[in-house]
Amino acid sequence: MKKISNLYKLHNPAAAIGVFDGVHRGHQKILKRLVREAALSRRKSLVITFFPHPRRVLDPKSNVPSLISLGHRIRLIKDLGVDLLLVVRFKKSIAMMTPEDFIKKILTQKLNIKSLVVGKNFLFGSKGKGDFHSLKKLSKVYGFKLVGIEPVRLKGETISSTRIRKKIEGGDLKNAALMLGRPVTVLGTVVRGRGIGKKIGFPTANIDPHHEVIPPSGVYAVDVEIYNKNFRGILNIGTRPTFSGDIDPSIEIHIFNFKNKLYGRDLEIIFKRKIRNERRFGSIEALQKQIKLDILRAR
Repeated sequence: MKKISNLYKLHNPAAAIGVFDGVHRGHQKILKRLVREAALSRRKSLVITFFPHPRRVLDPKSNVPSLISLGHRIRLIKDLGVDLLLVVRFKKSIAMMTPEDFIKKILTQKLNIKSLVVGKNFLFGSKGKGDFHSLKKLSKVYGFKLVGIEPVRLKGETISSTRIRKKIEGGDLKNAALMLGRPVTVLGTVVRGRGIGKKIGFPTANIDPHHEVIPPSGVYAVDVEIYNKNFRGILNIGTRPTFSGDIDPSIEIHIFNFKNKLYGRDLEIIFKRKIRNERRFGSIEALQKQIKLDILRAR
């Protein structure tokens, strides 16, 4: 997949547009249809996405985290076989465009699209006034094919990034994974920590997440891929109350049968199941005993 950074005329691509936060099953359905549409029409497939999230531009006080980071989003879109990716920096000037101006100036004059694949619940233009029905009318005016994709539903509810975010924050990783179409993961960079794990016999890699939604505090059985090999481990999210506690929660992973240093490396942590809640222990020995039990359960 080639990442492009400028709005310029392409050679009649088939396109899909959206934030695609989470690249969940609904998004996957759209993007797979895009790849198929491009192949049938012998065109390049183009995904147009936005950064930062429009919600953060339109409501700067909003503190709702993205489901996944931009880098993680790009990796997942690439895995679906897309040819081209355009990340548009979302500004208020874009938010204020009328639906017709957006179609005319961005999609047709700048990008020269010949077909567009969107979800039928897609909204665009100033105050979200543009919807699938208005898009259908504009597609005839500006001469591109429009393909509408029905939303994906699970247990009677439409799958959305907002619903998945709430499931993860509430600890319902099972249903979050069903909506994502893959296990819940967190992508982050290994950074230096306080070295507490090593001192008590269980060295850990401290993870700085890439602005992604994090499950509740606790101890989890996890997998992680390193050097194209899968390793198991246990991961703790919390404030380490046994050691006087931290103000902000940390994320630490103890990887089984792995001793190499990982500082500066990006790791994608795959959550398997929650083992227990985080709690304060009366002694270091009691904590060490519990960690041994946690490892047995995780294995």
